[in-house]
Amino acid sequence: MPHTRGLLGNSRRSAKCRRVDKVVSSLVTTTMGKRTCRSYGPQTQQARLLKNQPVRTVMTRSHGTSGPSFFHRLPIEVLHMILDRLSLLEISVLSMVSKEITKHILDYISSQKWRNKTIIQSFHPSACPEQKPIVEHYRHLGLLYKRCTLLIPTKDRLKLIFSKFSQIPCFMLEQCLVPGCTAFVSFGVFLKTLIAGWDELESHRVFSCLCDFTNLMQKTEGIITAKPGVKVHQELQLRLFCRCVLLDPWVNQPERQFWLTQLLKPWPMVSQAHLLFILYGPLQPGGILGWQDVVDRALTPGSLWGLAQAISILFSKPEVKGWTTHLMFSIVMELTAVPEPWHLENLARFLLLCGNNVSYTVLASKALFGHVAEVSRLIIYIILVCEKDGYQMSWAVNIVQQIFKMFSTATERFFFIQHLENSFSQITRETFESIAEDWAEDRESFQTLFVLLECNARFHTKFLHTLLK
Repeated sequence: MPHTRGLLGNSRRSAKCRRVDKVVSSLVTTTMGKRTCRSYGPQTQQARLLKNQPVRTVMTRSHGTSGPSFFHRLPIEVLHMILDRLSLLEISVLSMVSKEITKHILDYISSQKWRNKTIIQSFHPSACPEQKPIVEHYRHLGLLYKRCTLLIPTKDRLKLIFSKFSQIPCFMLEQCLVPGCTAFVSFGVFLKTLIAGWDELESHRVFSCLCDFTNLMQKTEGIITAKPGVKVHQELQLRLFCRCVLLDPWVNQPERQFWLTQLLKPWPMVSQAHLLFILYGPLQPGGILGWQDVVDRALTPGSLWGLAQAISILFSKPEVKGWTTHLMFSIVMELTAVPEPWHLENLARFLLLCGNNVSYTVLASKALFGHVAEVSRLIIYIILVCEKDGYQMSWAVNIVQQIFKMFSTATERFFFIQHLENSFSQITRETFESIAEDWAEDRESFQTLFVLLECNARFHTKFLHTLLK
């Protein structure tokens, strides 16, 4: 009976409340009606328009609230339970509703519990056979941090974010020794999502902050000042970090050029060449940098593609970043002498992959410095690579024509052509002599001799045809 009495009491109070609401509504209507009747002219028209407008039911940010919001009335534990039910994308959208909600979400994602559950993931292949879900998770995480820290100054938001990531060993240089760890890839996707659309000044701050938290500059200095190949593990760690976090996530050349420039410009020319080789140099099957391979033997066509692409990116818009033609020649010369002067076929293939502009700059600069014999030998190897790799011989002919026209006098031009013909004969003789030393085992050199004779005939056919036109 007490329970029944309580229900009856509630129903009575509800009926009473409805009656009160009805009376108040009637009074308001009557009052408004009186005001409307007493109004004349434009005021009457304005009152009618206001009466016909729909009642505002949603409070926007601009209107504000005088009392505590719904989130203030919720216990913090309940709010966190609600956020626990949402995905990262849903939380990131929710953070854009208002400043107050953004503050609550920032408090939520700053908790140790959330960090342990969301930021710390298993990046090792044995624990995570599929890499894609982890990468997507960090893309969504980057979007969340991008949105919920939008109103915080750049320096403070970077400090907030990097302080979280620096506590995880897999994200730091030389801290994780597990092969195949995907932490750097995940970090790169996160960082790209976070800073996409930022201007160059903010990107400078990102690089500076990243260097502070990872000691990137100090670790780089210790590696590039050492003898090539001595710090094997550190070289690979630096390569993976810079490529996965800063360079490879960006598809567009301007962004890659920016980050590559930031990595190179603090160092002198020799160290820049050393660092470029670490970042993009050919790898042996075991994953070790092939420092000596570029010196001792001719490499496959794809081995030098990464280095050539790096040079193309670096000098894609030299006038914007201050990379002059002289600087281009210097850095290519330093690079192709690390750790010692490269095998001429590797140098020729590298120049061919870099494109016409770089090739002509290097060959013309060498010729102007008086190294005509060296240029002639290099051109012969360029012709050889064109034949081996399937490039059109007209490309080599055009290069020869450009170098030929560079000389101002007829004597210098004849001298250049004479050196070119002598180089053909000399390289053919050297190849034959290397075959004669060990005919049975040196089948590769024997094949090179035939290719050299074929490209000699093909080049001169094209060259004479061009001159006789």
